[in-house]
Amino acid sequence: MERPRSALKYFEENRDFMDTVVRAEIEKNRKGNASISLTDDQGRPVAGARIRVTQTEHEFKYGANLFMLDEFEDPEKNDIYREKFKEIFNLATIPFYWNDLEPEQGKPRFSEDSPRVYRRPAPDLCVRYCSENGIEPKCHCLNYDNFVPAWLRDAGVFHHKKMLEKRFRELADRYADVIPSWEVTNETFFPRQRYQTKFYQEDDFVEWSFRTADKYFPNNRLIINDYFVWEEAFVGNRSPYYMQIERLLRNGDIHLDSIGMQFHSFFPREQEEKMRETRYHPLFLYDVLNQYAKLGKRIQITEMTIPAYSPEPEDEEVQAELIRNLYTLFFSHPAMEAIIYWNLPDGYAAYAPQGDMSSGENAYYGGLLNYDLSEKKAYGVIRDLFGKKWRTETQCVTDMDGTAHFRGFYGAYTLEIMIGGKTVTRHMTLSSDRNNENILTV
Repeated sequence: MERPRSALKYFEENRDFMDTVVRAEIEKNRKGNASISLTDDQGRPVAGARIRVTQTEHEFKYGANLFMLDEFEDPEKNDIYREKFKEIFNLATIPFYWNDLEPEQGKPRFSEDSPRVYRRPAPDLCVRYCSENGIEPKCHCLNYDNFVPAWLRDAGVFHHKKMLEKRFRELADRYADVIPSWEVTNETFFPRQRYQTKFYQEDDFVEWSFRTADKYFPNNRLIINDYFVWEEAFVGNRSPYYMQIERLLRNGDIHLDSIGMQFHSFFPREQEEKMRETRYHPLFLYDVLNQYAKLGKRIQITEMTIPAYSPEPEDEEVQAELIRNLYTLFFSHPAMEAIIYWNLPDGYAAYAPQGDMSSGENAYYGGLLNYDLSEKKAYGVIRDLFGKKWRTETQCVTDMDGTAHFRGFYGAYTLEIMIGGKTVTRHMTLSSDRNNENILTV
């Protein structure tokens, strides 16, 4: 079976589900009704005003990691990356890997003039880029055992906790007000041979991390994150990750806002036919999401990679169609609040030299841009979904009571109000968690 038919088999076989249930869920979960009541400066209703409604931002978050910000080998690529990132994303995952952020104890690389580390731009640089471009920054990750500094790796549990608390406090002092979301733990199902520290083996590794995070980030969104979610890791309410979160929540003092799920399809091409039975099967994916939604928390797809496997046009087309289907399905689910792709360009992924497409994560050709930063079809899919298909532009007219109504995707809007030969501009927000009755004076 040729790859397009093979990889997309279950999406095509369940096209009725995608076109009915998933489409209806998008309409139900991602859109709302708004009213606009116009009054003049005397408080009288303004009837017959024509209003052009244009969505400018999404409430739903969609992004990628920002690991290559100003990290390329030439300035032109740096400029292209900056433009391409902000064109299609409203969220950016910022690297806070402890071993690279503080390779020398007591000398963290916070500031923009810090020593360079590949794929680890300084947090200050990332935060400034996000602020300048209306992008929400997100931390990855506070306590990640796989990336502990060499100077701490052999420490005892008490000292490790002491140093971690110092790290949490320093990060909160500097960034809690500008970075809303913080992944607290990540990948806590390492096999024993991958343990980096003594603390990782302690029973309270996850619980201590969240209690300490809440101490320093009480007003931030705290997220748990893991890869051990899909395939054989899913056995309903007996899934290890599900039970870990369930146990965490049984401790009533735990502050947990969102459940992070990695979705890296890092498997060889020859395994795709087997993996599609779960990874690319819409009914299985919805089963997983429905199960985790029972925990009562929001869900994020925190790290997504969909392989093309090669630069061939057919492979890039398959990658693009898989992304279209997966984003559509994830966007529809009521518990989902964010979808975060991982690497924007090919050739700059982990565990491989720049441009070496035969090793590490580069070998999957999982980016949305080619190595020269030209667009792949997958990039256009995400741009069109959030920039066109899932974006509201409409018109309405106020009635005799000065009120007009429209239905649109949740987010920020610009209103061009035309009345009496003049046009005035106003702004409003259509939100999933507030009253969407807007009273405006014109």
